[in-house]
Amino acid sequence: MPDQKFETLARFGYGARGVVYGLLGILTLASAFWGGGSEDTNSALSSLLGLPFGRIVLGLIAIGLLGYVLWKLAQGFLNADHEDDSPKGLMARSGNLISAGANIFLLLTAARLAWQGGGSSGGGNGEENASAWLMQQPFGPFLLGIAGAGIVAAGMVQIWYGASGKFQHRLSLPAHNDFLVQVSRFGLIARGLVIAVIGGFVVYAAFTVSPEQAGGIREALDYFHQLPFGNWLYAIMALGLIAFGIYGIIQARYRHIDAPNMPSAPRGLHVPVG
Repeated sequence: MPDQKFETLARFGYGARGVVYGLLGILTLASAFWGGGSEDTNSALSSLLGLPFGRIVLGLIAIGLLGYVLWKLAQGFLNADHEDDSPKGLMARSGNLISAGANIFLLLTAARLAWQGGGSSGGGNGEENASAWLMQQPFGPFLLGIAGAGIVAAGMVQIWYGASGKFQHRLSLPAHNDFLVQVSRFGLIARGLVIAVIGGFVVYAAFTVSPEQAGGIREALDYFHQLPFGNWLYAIMALGLIAFGIYGIIQARYRHIDAPNMPSAPRGLHVPVG
């Protein structure tokens, strides 16, 4: 039997991530209509500090993100989704481990804001810092280029995953679910485009040996804003991020989660005496 507590924590994690991306989409949409700079997930989390009990909400989100990270680790290391021992299955498990690593930073940001409030993070541009660290390693530009290509591939896979409707295979949606399907599809495609653009920035940073060229969600949204018909594209991407947030809530409710059994504490331990 799946571990019920672990399953609940994993579902809480999907919901928490959905809230973060939904907030990010709302903030982005607001900036599309009323001006202001592009936002990122850190901005979305920081916006909660202005709400009543905002730090408590952030603490709950941090707990949820911890559940999401643990679930991704279970998918990667323990094969909780029962992937085949094929290149495709191994790639899926590797992608889950990469997702776990990426969401650790989001978890730490939520935890820090819940604990400290709105103090300065001092983190700077995380993508630039990570790229600079990788660039300093042996064969650094080559490794960074591979990482960027992997991010682009991950974005393209997510676009395909949404456009093809394959995401429905892991959901137990109710009847007459076309609206939920279309929202999920839109959200996956939009986030896949953002991820692919981020990967493109990393590849360019490797090609130019300039880690400052790497960018994250904020820079990816700026890129769409600068394209022809950029205001419309920016607003569409904002709606897509909101849709991806809704998709996270849908996963929290309807995703198949075969949580691994957690070892239980032994009962009735007998300690030899004498």
